[in-house]
Amino acid sequence: MAMSAVARDTVFALRRQIAKIEGTLPERLQAPAPGAPADVTGSDMTIVRRGLAVAAADAFLRTGIERLDAALGGGLPRAALSEIHGLETRDAGTVAGFALSLVSLILKEKQGLPILWVGTAEIFHEAGFPYARGLHALFGIEPEQLLFSEAPKLLDALWIAEEAARMTAFAAVILEVRGSPQRLDLTATRRLHARAQNASRPLLLLRQAGEADPTAAPVRLIVSAAPAASRETVAGPLAGSIGRPAFKVDIGKSRTALPGQFTLEWNPNEHAFAERTENSVAVVPASGRGTDPAPASGAVLAFPALAAPASCDQPSRQQHPAHRSPRRAG
Repeated sequence: MAMSAVARDTVFALRRQIAKIEGTLPERLQAPAPGAPADVTGSDMTIVRRGLAVAAADAFLRTGIERLDAALGGGLPRAALSEIHGLETRDAGTVAGFALSLVSLILKEKQGLPILWVGTAEIFHEAGFPYARGLHALFGIEPEQLLFSEAPKLLDALWIAEEAARMTAFAAVILEVRGSPQRLDLTATRRLHARAQNASRPLLLLRQAGEADPTAAPVRLIVSAAPAASRETVAGPLAGSIGRPAFKVDIGKSRTALPGQFTLEWNPNEHAFAERTENSVAVVPASGRGTDPAPASGAVLAFPALAAPASCDQPSRQQHPAHRSPRRAG
């Protein structure tokens, strides 16, 4: 127990040191409410970065999940680079769905502004584009609000994202990258982070099947698909149904250096997240062609086992009539 406690404290100290080097570690100071004595408790919290800049509580995009927002130190930073990481290629759709959920929360406050999604041709050919009709039905996003920029190379995509991140005409910018390219290093991500800070706009970095390389993003969320629970009704869970889409979210890096794992469900009607505390495995819904289930099978007949086939899967002489005739001479 003593060794594990020492190891845990050592790891925590190293993570704090790394965060200080990257300039992403906040120190929490308790600021008294206006007109209240300095020793009054329960006042609002102010986040101070390096003792220079002060971030107010509205500087964060709250997901609506109290435990997740608390672990992130208030939520996702509005004016910063945030990394959403999918460990495998098959998680590309899940990462995109989670990013669109965040975009839906952003557009609730910045209505009318579009979103720019930047990626390479390889990205869009591998993962595809979001379904236009589903944008409004699931996320409340109008198709004309989501703009796509397909670049031939990663270098071009980085340039487009940097130029777009400095503009206030976009509510947010999304940059999707595949793998762990060398050009996506600390220098490139620092430029993206600085552009987002200057424009006071969020920049989401979506990564497909890449390593957890060092970046300037203060927050890294590792997102994968979670089993959907059964659909809830007035009478309780509906057996044999599939409920809302669910995401498994792990905090890979945050300003508070606090790890955490959460299972979130997206409510397409209210356009909000909800936390699921228990893991329920969804099943395939029943067929809608009829109300009655399939009838039970009748009597089961046993058949004798067939002889093993000959080599090269050729039929035996008893099975092939041609084998009964003699071979041709000469």
